[in-house]
Amino acid sequence: MPEPIQRFIDTTNDGDSRGFVDTFTDDAYLNDWGREFHGHAGVRSWDSTDNIGVKSHFELVDAREGSQPGTWIVTLTVTGDGFNGTGPMEFQLRDGRIASLRIS
Repeated sequence: MPEPIQRFIDTTNDGDSRGFVDTFTDDAYLNDWGREFHGHAGVRSWDSTDNIGVKSHFELVDAREGSQPGTWIVTLTVTGDGFNGTGPMEFQLRDGRIASLRIS
């Protein structure tokens, strides 16, 4: 699995919000079931309300390359005080960071 996605998982599980935001590009795009977040400020906001802020913990189920270069489909089981369940996340990587994340 690509290192930026592993950092995404590890920083979440470690409760490292600063490290989590740093896994994304400055111009990142995050779409969580239609809710859109842009840049580091958007990622930080999402992290505080939907991820580390609700004590999320990720368990890897599956990871496979997507159809486009730099794209990965990663299935995670999420537990914590927010969303709990298993589902796919589509990552687009660029320059060693996450440029786009779609959760559906």
